[in-house]
Amino acid sequence: MTASLEQLRRCHFAVDLGAARTRVYVRGAGLVVDQPSAAAVNTRTGALIAVGEFAEKMTGRTPDYIRVVRPVSGGTVVDIEMAQRMLRHLLGDKIRRNLRRKPRLRAAACTPHDADPLAQRAAIETLVGLGARRVELVDTLIAAAVGCGLPVERPEATMIMVCGAAATQVAVLSLGSIVTAERVPVGGEAVDHAIVQHLRHEHELMLPSQSVRPLQLALSGNGLTPQGPASTEIHGRDVATGLARSVQVDTAAVRDAIETPLTAVLDGIGRVLRNCPPDLVADLADRGIMMVGGSALLPGLDQMLRQATGMPVHIAERPDVCAVQGLGYMLEGRIEPMSLDPVSS
Repeated sequence: MTASLEQLRRCHFAVDLGAARTRVYVRGAGLVVDQPSAAAVNTRTGALIAVGEFAEKMTGRTPDYIRVVRPVSGGTVVDIEMAQRMLRHLLGDKIRRNLRRKPRLRAAACTPHDADPLAQRAAIETLVGLGARRVELVDTLIAAAVGCGLPVERPEATMIMVCGAAATQVAVLSLGSIVTAERVPVGGEAVDHAIVQHLRHEHELMLPSQSVRPLQLALSGNGLTPQGPASTEIHGRDVATGLARSVQVDTAAVRDAIETPLTAVLDGIGRVLRNCPPDLVADLADRGIMMVGGSALLPGLDQMLRQATGMPVHIAERPDVCAVQGLGYMLEGRIEPMSLDPVSS
């Protein structure tokens, strides 16, 4: 359940715990943390070795006794203790000391649209472990819409698409609330996985798991559009021999491999539009879809959606930080709710 603006204005910091990245906004200081949601642990001693970008670089390159873990999966905290330890190290001693000085420390957190009570409870307990006396939960869709400047408080339809690493959320908003929404379990990771599988089956090539984003390697220029480059060179490991090998990959075949998971996203958009009142759909024909989230930067995805839906598609200025930025705006009191007072007779 989304907290009221009055409750959010009393919060001191906000956290967006994502499957790919963790972001923290502190009132008065702005965005203080923007790091990968990863932690490296020594399995012999239980000690935390690294968090954030350094831990991300260690993935697939560590000895047996060091394990890189991800305490957040699909927008939900799956390991509360590790998430708390990761957040403490990402915030650092100075910021944590400043927060501890606040009387009755309050926090805000983003949760996916259809998060169940257990997922909400996990988010609350994670921040309570950091010292928060009260935690307000905000729907990621509303936070992202506020962060990218959509007029969510007006009686006009706005459509937002949050492209995350693990899932894609699509919603139509009006009067500060969600009219209809869909969560599709397909995100940037599914697209990367499709490319990895394509290269394994067609070229017998294995790509490094985390050292490079397969998507960035396989696509360049115009990406998913036919005007992109005809082929690109990929470096990886031969499945049969285990030796390093380079191959020329046909990007048209890569586009076909990517379109399979993206079809589920198009189906989700169709379901949202079918469940939406006709008056709001008429608004959307002019306004179109606003894309936010790290996977919104997938080359050519906006053009693909434009062709499939016939609607304008826009990408937010900084799509990856829109959700936490929206939480920050609410904390700072920059958003004024539209007053719907009862009409006196």
